[in-house]
Amino acid sequence: MAQPLNAFLRYLDLERSRSIHTVRAYESDLRSMLTSAAEDGAVDLRSVDLAMLRRWLGRQSESGLSRSTLARRAAAARSFMAWAAREGHVDADPSLRLASPKRQQHLPEVLHQDQAERLVQDAAVAAGEGEPLAVRDVAVLELLYATGIRVGELVGLDADDVDLERRTVRVLGKGNKERTVPFGVPAADALVRWFGVRNALVTAGSGPALFLGKRGGRLGQRQAREVVDRALAALGDTSARGPHALRHTAATHLLDGGADLRSVQELLGHASLATTQLYTHVSVERLRASYTASHPRA
Repeated sequence: MAQPLNAFLRYLDLERSRSIHTVRAYESDLRSMLTSAAEDGAVDLRSVDLAMLRRWLGRQSESGLSRSTLARRAAAARSFMAWAAREGHVDADPSLRLASPKRQQHLPEVLHQDQAERLVQDAAVAAGEGEPLAVRDVAVLELLYATGIRVGELVGLDADDVDLERRTVRVLGKGNKERTVPFGVPAADALVRWFGVRNALVTAGSGPALFLGKRGGRLGQRQAREVVDRALAALGDTSARGPHALRHTAATHLLDGGADLRSVQELLGHASLATTQLYTHVSVERLRASYTASHPRA
């Protein structure tokens, strides 16, 4: 069963232009599925049936996996088996009736506007001496909050993706889809300051990367998350963690400020408007909390 799996992974990479992280996630999920099917007696892909797929998901559930993980794994199985049927690796798609639990919709953790202000202000104070890494961290925080881009998109930016005159950044998102995202004056100022000290970290291997690590290479996702986690932890009054919290925060503040849903969808690079609509729920919850705290008959 390895041959069709490897062919499917190549299909995701070369034809569907999925990211390396997405391909790895598919590979992990599908290897789990195929291992389970083999344990149930499957000798090749044609002998995998619906009962085997259901037992596989049942075992995953019993092991304590979350509903969202189970839903993702079921979706991976359906995608793989549908492709296998189209390519003739199986006679019929056994996953057509494979149900999966609905994903739990957790409201994203977001910062209030005063918390977001303190986040970047505190980082700016720490960067007051002009130490390159501290200056970089301010630019990272400002750009994430200003644009709502994903951490993978941030670390993939090159220096010439930034247009300081127009205050826009060219972003390569999921599925290699390019979009242009605006940012404000504070982020522009932080980037100008970063460009002023960036050469202090440049090495022969730096290349065109916008943000650099302390050894001069392109800033990695783990390093970027550490930058954000440190800054959020320093606030002391929020449980929000990680770059995605700033993405949620940017989206929520845009909607709170009157931005329309379609514009926010375009800025965030969401393929579906339904994904963006989640942030309207956050705004409604804030409105409800404000009403409850303020209205005498709440």
